Amino acid sequence: MTRKARRAVVTGGAGFIGSHLVERLLAEGARVVVVDNFATGRMQNLAHLRDDKRLAIHKLDIAETGRLTPLCREADWIFHLAALADIVPSIERPTDYFRANVAGTESVLEAARSAKVSRFVYAASSSCYGIPEACPTPETADIKPEYPYALTKYLGELLVRHWGKVYGLPITSLRFFNVFGPRARTSGTYGAVFGVFLAQKLKGRPCTVVGDGNQTRDFTYVTDVAEALLQAARSPKAEGEVFNVGSGSTYSINRLIRLLDVESVHIPKRPAEPDCTFADISKIRKVLGWQPKVRFEDGVRRMLEHLQDWEDAPIWTPASIKRATQGWFKHLSSGSPR
Repeated sequence: MTRKARRAVVTGGAGFIGSHLVERLLAEGARVVVVDNFATGRMQNLAHLRDDKRLAIHKLDIAETGRLTPLCREADWIFHLAALADIVPSIERPTDYFRANVAGTESVLEAARSAKVSRFVYAASSSCYGIPEACPTPETADIKPEYPYALTKYLGELLVRHWGKVYGLPITSLRFFNVFGPRARTSGTYGAVFGVFLAQKLKGRPCTVVGDGNQTRDFTYVTDVAEALLQAARSPKAEGEVFNVGSGSTYSINRLIRLLDVESVHIPKRPAEPDCTFADISKIRKVLGWQPKVRFEDGVRRMLEHLQDWEDAPIWTPASIKRATQGWFKHLSSGSPR
């Protein structure tokens, strides 16, 4: 665990998780190249690092292999975090998601293969498990993606593992569970619950809770995720492996509402959403020695300390969420597919 990177490339480095990883890499002394098309990433996320001469930022679509490959030429590590997220838009625009999450991943893999990197770390998604039969869910659980976002992220993971097998590319895949923390997205009606709730709290609005709020989520603090990414790049034991990255516990939405000290209103439960997400993290603990460090309560407190970050965020209301999820209900109103 002592090896340091001379140069790292982070796709999606201006995004929520990516910007925290960039911060961590710079603190380790690495030179960092950020590749982001700023569809969801924000330059503001990297503003506090802009004077660091070891940081280079390139606005680029990852599917443009010809432009991407030269930026990766001297890279030791590539962290591939760029992706389109959210359920509803993926149902409405599956071709866009395939291009970004599948074709885009192939493009980054080819750039990594050309550069002969020492580690390629892929940000996979726990959504590949669909509605899991076991909680906590191990990496060996059945793969049952329920919507195009989940499917395209898993197809990207299969590509990564295939490039490792066929071309000998040293890869690691990390399946994230419900990441939260400062700079979290406020767009979308799924996967950004913290950002949505904090924006609503700041404006004095009640928080929109899906269903009865008893559903639980494995909320994992973003700095713990950044540390897992770094350890996956450093450790020879991580090569070729797939790891869950979670908090080691699961928490109800109602518990979150109480910690935020807000009023709430309820909207109908949506198809294809699990009642529980809970990562079995015994593998990453055993193989890499990684442990989550930030307690859920402490993470929520830190987010409340950054409450002003959500001042300009759009406010989601029950009516606007209903409009945004109409496509979801249209396609899945008969229940989640099996």
